[in-house]
Amino acid sequence: MRKNTIMNAIEESLQDHGERFENLKDTIEEYQKAKPLILTGYDRRDQTSKLRDVILRKFDATPKDWDSYKWQMRNRISDPQLIGEFLELDDDRIEKIAKVAEKFRFAVSPYYLSLVNKDDVDHCPIYKQAVPSFEELAMTGELDPMDEEGTSVGELITRRYPDRLIIKVTNVCGMFCRFCQRRRAIGENDMAAPKEQIAAAIEYVRENQEIRDVLITGGDAFMIPDSTIDWLLKELRSIEHVEIIRFGSRTPVTLPQRVTDKLVSILKKYAPIYVNTHFNSIREFTDESKKACSKLADAGIPLGNQMVLLRGVNNNKFVVRKINQELLKFRVRPYYIFHPKDIRGTKHFYCKVEEGLDIMESLRGKTSGMAIPTYIVNGPGGLGKTPVMPSYLFYIGKNRAVFRNWEGKSFEIKN
Repeated sequence: MRKNTIMNAIEESLQDHGERFENLKDTIEEYQKAKPLILTGYDRRDQTSKLRDVILRKFDATPKDWDSYKWQMRNRISDPQLIGEFLELDDDRIEKIAKVAEKFRFAVSPYYLSLVNKDDVDHCPIYKQAVPSFEELAMTGELDPMDEEGTSVGELITRRYPDRLIIKVTNVCGMFCRFCQRRRAIGENDMAAPKEQIAAAIEYVRENQEIRDVLITGGDAFMIPDSTIDWLLKELRSIEHVEIIRFGSRTPVTLPQRVTDKLVSILKKYAPIYVNTHFNSIREFTDESKKACSKLADAGIPLGNQMVLLRGVNNNKFVVRKINQELLKFRVRPYYIFHPKDIRGTKHFYCKVEEGLDIMESLRGKTSGMAIPTYIVNGPGGLGKTPVMPSYLFYIGKNRAVFRNWEGKSFEIKN
């Protein structure tokens, strides 16, 4: 009897609000149709496995080798001919890659290269991020648009805000992203910062009691040895006014093998530790990247994502929506969408601010608030992060404020 009463109440509600519910369905119908066509790394498992096997045979390696981040690092691919062999590129493209490599260093982990769609490299978001493009030689933009050099303290610290700072501990990465804002620091050789320089940076933090938040980055902060990470965290945790320690690392995306049980146990020991990673493409969601994120999340380490808006990679409202929804399934909170910076050799990645605003507009109301990051424009010359969002406030006066909602409907409240 109770079940029938409940069903009758539901039917009456549907009759009363049927038009409203149908309208809600209409607002998401276009995305529902597009969503299956936006292929994740999961959807391309078979193609990825084939390319992985080709790479393993070339290096005379085993699946066990593949699962070792040290093997992955020893075998990063930086030879244009080898890239061409794996991806079946023509001679002209290989020659152009080599030409760019003379100016801007590149290296790709075997794992990340295996995600490339070699049948359509011109439209592959993995290829675009990993392999040099001849467009990099346009040479517009600046080497240090954020003026990190001008806002640095000593060798390793960048400080722009009153209560937090960055310590850059290495120039090493699992892959040198083609849009990297620190490509000027990559150099010709991999170099971790000397321990005495890191110690000096820690001492600066110790002497400035307003510093409560320290971000450890690079390069990729997880590329320094476990023993150094342990020592660094122990030292920072001995400073009473340091509340939050964060790591910036793209290894869960480009080198997920680096997230070992040992590394996770070290991070857990010094909680609270936060990790911000860097998923930019829907193709980066794989079994391996999920495993890396799960290890961190299972250890109680909060995860955030800082996506860079990149033309030809993710400047599409439905692609970004699906990326953010997949992130939540990985227990990674979408944190920032960064507008691309004016970095030398990256003009082909540029997007207009209007594109970013359109993407933000397309998220609000159409997906959960947890799946909506903050859109950030970095002020040039070290002026810092500035949030940008669509305007939902029409008017604010002495007695009232007028807004619009995500559907464009206006309303007002007392002020």
